[in-house]
Amino acid sequence: MPLVEALFYGIKAAVLVIVVEALLRVAKKALSQKLHWIIAGFAFIGIFFFSIPYPLIVLMAGLFGWFLGTTQEEQRVVDMAHVSVRKTLVTIVSWLAIWLLPLFAMTLLGAPEILADVGSFFSTLAIVTFGGAYAVLAYMAQDVVVQFGWLTAGEMVDALGLAETTPGPLILVTQFVGFLAGFKEGGLLLGLAAALVALWVTFAPCFLWIFAGAPYIEWISSQPRLKGALKAITAAVVGVILNLSIWFALHVLFTTVSRQQLGPVTLWRPDVATIEWLALALFLLSCFLAFRLHWGIIRILLVASTLGAALRLML
Repeated sequence: MPLVEALFYGIKAAVLVIVVEALLRVAKKALSQKLHWIIAGFAFIGIFFFSIPYPLIVLMAGLFGWFLGTTQEEQRVVDMAHVSVRKTLVTIVSWLAIWLLPLFAMTLLGAPEILADVGSFFSTLAIVTFGGAYAVLAYMAQDVVVQFGWLTAGEMVDALGLAETTPGPLILVTQFVGFLAGFKEGGLLLGLAAALVALWVTFAPCFLWIFAGAPYIEWISSQPRLKGALKAITAAVVGVILNLSIWFALHVLFTTVSRQQLGPVTLWRPDVATIEWLALALFLLSCFLAFRLHWGIIRILLVASTLGAALRLML
């Protein structure tokens, strides 16, 4: 629909600013040492140029932080007498069953393969939710567009734009991706089924982490090496969000962006002749409103979408 397409045109330019704001906000908190800057740099190079999966980046950063984490910090003694290991095991088994049994049942009943693929992918996504939605979305965008081919790059950009303009957590973009993956494979009913599977495996694991892990939070926070691992992972997340920012900017500001493979190195090359001058102008306006006038997200989205739609329909 021309009107919807025109509204999204302005929204995507504004969302680019929101992603940049998130990047700066996380970087300010996470990059407190020179080592953290180095970790962030390597994480960005790994995911942007070498397409290293996000879970592997999290694992490597965590191990690096663990082994190089300071042990000079005094380890507090935490009373764990109130925590029952047996109850923890029961909690883990119960929530693993709630999470995974529907997937096994779906497979045994001969459900379409796309549902199993969606369940497996978004289950993996739920396990590596370090760093919040922006970090996970970078991983998701990389895989659903390049590896699985469920969405085009433009549709993934639309998904992020839609998620920023609707109530609820940003990670609900998984609904958009899951639905389109199923819809393209088998129509409306399969799309709804895939969306339901994506919803289930996105949120069911969260209860497992919360109920099983909450009693141990105080103990974890008292372990110097664990704290070092978590700080390293947080620093790596900055590099991952930078990857999302650049990938998103390329697909918003240029009509044609090609992916070139040079051995193990991946290069995203925009066609300079296809630059979207209107999108660039809306992006710069949104930057002015956000960083100079300190407007809120909703006001910026309203201005960018309205102005973008008006100019897009006129031109």
